[in-house]
Amino acid sequence: MLDQLQFRVEGQWTAARRGRVETEGVKLPIHFSAPPEFQGEAGQWTPEHFFMAAVASCFITTFRAIAENSRFEPVSLGVSAEGVVEKREGGYEFTRVVLRPLLTIREETDRQRAARLLEKTERACLVSRSLKSEVTMEPRIELAGMQDAPPGLQLAGAEKR
Repeated sequence: MLDQLQFRVEGQWTAARRGRVETEGVKLPIHFSAPPEFQGEAGQWTPEHFFMAAVASCFITTFRAIAENSRFEPVSLGVSAEGVVEKREGGYEFTRVVLRPLLTIREETDRQRAARLLEKTERACLVSRSLKSEVTMEPRIELAGMQDAPPGLQLAGAEKR
């Protein structure tokens, strides 16, 4: 792996509190607005959504890499990411991020291994590790084909550095 990677996007103001971001090699730009709470337009992606999308998508891609390296094949993985913004001395900031992965597995015997891989993912996700916000995880592991099954192994959220 390289010692340093660089990622670049270009942003452009388009009108009012709206704009777009794009990057080389990606066909479609992403249009955004400030959130309605900051006099932006409702129904648009916001920088705050991008922030949370970065955390959720990093968790998913990191888990997939770890699972593949561990030869672990889950049925599915979904992640809900919730960020709390609070007004602090210097202005608004994200103070807490809660990740709620839902991992579906094939066999009950995979449950503890799945939990370990989720914990490893929480520690390894580049985006989450780069945040100054507290990051916790509240995972659920379910068996494929089980409806209304108990939520499975609940892990205590571990605070990020």
